[in-house]
Amino acid sequence: MKKYLSLILLAMAGLNVNALELPDIIGQDMMLQQRTKAKLWGWVQPKSDVTVEVSWNNVSYTAKADNDGRWNIYVDTPQASYETQTVTIKGDGETVRLSNVLIGEVWFCSGQSNMEMPMKGFWNCPVEGAGEAIASSGKYKKSIRCATIERKGPDEPQKKAFGKWKTCTPENVTEFSACGYFFATTLTDIIDVPVGIINCSWGGSCVEGWLPKEILLTYPDKLVPMDDTDYHKKMVMYNGMLYPLAGYTIKGFLWNQGESNVGKEKEYIERFSTMTRLWREMWNQPNDKLPMYTVELPPYDYGNPDGDWAAKFREAQHQIASQLDNSGCVCTSDLIYPYEKDQIHGAQKRQIGQRLAWMAATRDYGVKGITAEAPEFDFMRVMDADELGKTIIAGSSVAKNKNDKGKVTCLYFKNCVEGFDRLTDIEGFEASGADGVYHKAVVWAASDWRTQPQGCFLKLVCPEVKEVKNVRYCFKNFKPGKLHDTRGLPIVPFRTDK
Repeated sequence: MKKYLSLILLAMAGLNVNALELPDIIGQDMMLQQRTKAKLWGWVQPKSDVTVEVSWNNVSYTAKADNDGRWNIYVDTPQASYETQTVTIKGDGETVRLSNVLIGEVWFCSGQSNMEMPMKGFWNCPVEGAGEAIASSGKYKKSIRCATIERKGPDEPQKKAFGKWKTCTPENVTEFSACGYFFATTLTDIIDVPVGIINCSWGGSCVEGWLPKEILLTYPDKLVPMDDTDYHKKMVMYNGMLYPLAGYTIKGFLWNQGESNVGKEKEYIERFSTMTRLWREMWNQPNDKLPMYTVELPPYDYGNPDGDWAAKFREAQHQIASQLDNSGCVCTSDLIYPYEKDQIHGAQKRQIGQRLAWMAATRDYGVKGITAEAPEFDFMRVMDADELGKTIIAGSSVAKNKNDKGKVTCLYFKNCVEGFDRLTDIEGFEASGADGVYHKAVVWAASDWRTQPQGCFLKLVCPEVKEVKNVRYCFKNFKPGKLHDTRGLPIVPFRTDK
């Protein structure tokens, strides 16, 4: 009797394998990208027919499963709406009805712990304003959805990733990515449509963890892990988390990562660019240049607060953004408190999410009036000193005599047509002469509409340097930036001696 019972159970298990099966990402409460052909997929008995019916039109979509039972169907989605929809999937004699589906904008969030960090924070690492944001999150119950992908690190690509869509309630929001959540709430407030975020991140992961084996084997370090930690293994995030989600129709990517690659900025430029191009190919949407918006590496000790290896990495991030099509990098040099020098998880996640949303709103949704591009150094030139400059120079080591008029170095910036948020008390600037030794500089804001189209610029004097050759700003591992434009965006850290 036990023998026959075992055979029956085995047969039932076999039938279950061939039953209609869906990945977690395609399920109840999901968000689908508006006005596109949204990809749906799953598994049934090989060669079986599958039909998808949606509540927003009268079209019936069909497909036949392949030899492995995998099927793919692309459904036409309408304009975004707060009205919930249903998706009905039929295959192999089974019907699955997915309800409470929203049509809106879907963004894929990835990276390491500063993207993974939930609204409830980490141990001794709070998210600033989380209490109020979580308590009031119910007002977004009809507009925000989030899918948090479980961390899995297998050695081979997987067919499924785990992590279901969740609606926006205080209980659920505590587990949402803080950076992603504030991006979503800001964007839905701006464009007035539902926004969904897929949080596919793993704290500590290096960029190599999100690349496949065949690409990694072309690099000199191949598959050698950075150390013996799971999160520093290569390719495992790609295999267990990214690969199974590839193709779920989205609007773009948000990326917050870099701490684990500090000191290797040259390799990072090539590898991150390769990763971006690969992801765009894997998603295979009509727009093969899905936007990739990244977050600048935060100020942190990194072994020595006065070192510059993290500064060089930030420089590389902005270089990537300038060279890679449809890419951007939001500056975060000001989003750190002095007491967070030894805290890699800064509390100010709301502002990061907002700046990412502003970039998306202006670039991808055509919203006018929002400033999203941070001021960046453009060029410098030397001019005769004005009265303030003469006062600073007088009596210093660079003064040749009491009648010396002296010179000032003028710094011009892009994306700063309305000037800065202060005239004086500007910190973080240093200057060097021919010897390459940097000294603290005195800087103040100025304007001269006759000499330059942008009008506003900074004037710099460094009493310890006879003739300024190079200038740098906040170009250290930990040097919070305090200078902003008039809209509150920080000056991007820079150096002129690269």
